[in-house]
Amino acid sequence: MANTPSYRKYIEFGILCLLAAGLLWWFGRNLDWVEVRNSLSNSDPYLLTAAVLIICAAYAFRAFRWAALLKPLSAARFADLFAATTIGFSGVFLVGRAGEFVRPVVLSMRDPRVRPSASLVTIMVERIYDLTAVALMFAVNLIWFAPPPSAEVSFDQVRTAGVGLVGAIILGIAFLTWFRKRSSVVINFFERLFARWRFVPRRLSQLVLRLLEQLAQALRVLVNFRELAETTGWTVLVWVGIATANLLVMRAFHLQIGVAEAIFVLGWSLVGSLVPTPGGAAGAFHAATAGALIFLGVKKETAAALSIVLHLVDFGPAVLFGLFYVIRGDLSLAKLRAMISPQPTEDLIDEVPERVH
Repeated sequence: MANTPSYRKYIEFGILCLLAAGLLWWFGRNLDWVEVRNSLSNSDPYLLTAAVLIICAAYAFRAFRWAALLKPLSAARFADLFAATTIGFSGVFLVGRAGEFVRPVVLSMRDPRVRPSASLVTIMVERIYDLTAVALMFAVNLIWFAPPPSAEVSFDQVRTAGVGLVGAIILGIAFLTWFRKRSSVVINFFERLFARWRFVPRRLSQLVLRLLEQLAQALRVLVNFRELAETTGWTVLVWVGIATANLLVMRAFHLQIGVAEAIFVLGWSLVGSLVPTPGGAAGAFHAATAGALIFLGVKKETAAALSIVLHLVDFGPAVLFGLFYVIRGDLSLAKLRAMISPQPTEDLIDEVPERVH
């Protein structure tokens, strides 16, 4: 029975692989792949190289932001944070969103002072920053974005969704700010709840309480102006870099696309990337990105080629850095395989110490 959860996780992973395969098939079923190849071969290599370099800088900005988010919990060196960030995104590319568990474990391996549960909490906060940044970029961009004449009617629904997205972001930030200020009340409530619910395993309740405590500490950035300005600044640099790289890739395919159109496509790419399929949301990312480009009037074969290159530009540098660290001996393939095995939650529970009352 002890291995049942593992088998369940492997089954879930297999289902996600099938989903990715199905999405890729749907994405490419009606494409003229000779024309897709021609679009790829005619792209500008210099602009693509510039886009890759900017994405590399964006990974460095992510590492600096992670250091700022970790300050309330622990100190960490930039070299360790950059290595963990790139190896972590390599894990996301290999196994999907489950690869997020790689980052905290790699950081703890390189710097034992940082507990995996602590860095996992900061990654959760990081995702909040990223979703907020892209959603705001996307929603605000819709104010002056001019859709193609043939899509003006359907675009009204997109604009309405953008306004709703901004409202949801505001509510989410307000809730997190409230939780940070009232965290002791919330944690005490869950302590009393777990004391009554004897059927909840003690180690699991300890994990939940510990994560809530560390989340409250990590959210200090929301009520500390200096830390909020620092983390927001790094987030702006991350997403300005990604948007610029995306624009360069589109220009590399000789599309007359501006910043507004690039941000529009970026928003849909993020929607596709939320699907937890292996290969960095393989299939879903490509379909969402190509769909946004086709909406803008781009030919479907060009849109398909561009979505493939965008995916490689976004994840390729991380995979190369990850291979570099593996080859250099910073991380063995056996350890990497163990870290992305489907038992991350159990590992986090094991490393949570008993709370002192």
